[in-house]
Amino acid sequence: MVIIMKLGATTIELDAVMAAVSESGFRPFLNPGVERKVVAVLGEVDIDKVELMDRFSNMAGVERVQLISEPFKLSSRHAHPGPFAVDVRGVQIGGTEVVVIAGPCSVESEEQLLATAREVRRAGARLLRGGAFKPRTSPHSFQGLGEDGLKMLAAARDVTGLPVVTELMDAHDIDVVCRYADMLQIGARNMQNFSLLRYVGQTRHPVLLKRGPGSKVRDFLMAAEYILAGGNTGVVLCERGIITFEDAARYTTDINAIPILKGLTHLPVILDPSHSTGNWAWVQPIALAGIAAGADGLIVEVHPDPQHARSDGKQSLKPKRFVDLMAACGRLANAVDRTMAGPAESD
Repeated sequence: MVIIMKLGATTIELDAVMAAVSESGFRPFLNPGVERKVVAVLGEVDIDKVELMDRFSNMAGVERVQLISEPFKLSSRHAHPGPFAVDVRGVQIGGTEVVVIAGPCSVESEEQLLATAREVRRAGARLLRGGAFKPRTSPHSFQGLGEDGLKMLAAARDVTGLPVVTELMDAHDIDVVCRYADMLQIGARNMQNFSLLRYVGQTRHPVLLKRGPGSKVRDFLMAAEYILAGGNTGVVLCERGIITFEDAARYTTDINAIPILKGLTHLPVILDPSHSTGNWAWVQPIALAGIAAGADGLIVEVHPDPQHARSDGKQSLKPKRFVDLMAACGRLANAVDRTMAGPAESD
């Protein structure tokens, strides 16, 4: 159940509604909308729903009360009917601009990271990605540089101005990762690590949540629900391919998921064409398909020397190919009434 406040409802009226929800034995959760406030009523409803709705509907400042049948209460579009964007150090994900996050899969060295950061910034990327802690299939593969990698990401941000997105794998690392990063990435392998999601929900860092390769859309939204339930409303969803019987590409890109998610949730939705294809040659066409389907952004892997990358070199674009990708995406964004950042001035 959600209680939608009137435009211009006062703080006193909102506080009275929140108190009434608590007094009724439920937990009120405030969704801070741009145009109007929405209070989600959390808990098991074991009393007459009509009576409860009438009770809240008649309170001052309330426009209407609406039942939500979906199990994902807080991520439902009903819980936040107005415009919504996630702010990452001044960059808005979820507005009219298609936001591109780019950088190497792994932070390998200061030289590699800074060179890549400068290139993607010049091409129009708005955020820098890079893995300091790397989840790998084999324990013998490169696992990342840890805090040294985080320091390199922060230094690259200082030079380029690009906010940093990096993966958090373990709740024990939350403090150190939050110290350096502007946005926490929860990888596909941890999408249903509910303990980690709860911890992330207690932070106020924006979160990029990737869909697990074997997860349904509703599983994905329920994972987001764990973060939102902790009070962290800054969640961005990332479609990055799912497992099907087809093995021609690394995963099957679920383009359907983009408009489906956009219809079910107010949370911004971006696409990862690098992981979903596993091959640089297919990144651009899938990225374009994502924008055409309504994606709010892309996260793309870029490396100055993919052949010698320590992880995911096969799917990484060289800087020149990334420039071409950005130009093509910009043309398409204009055709679907969206915008994209153009090339930036050289450092």
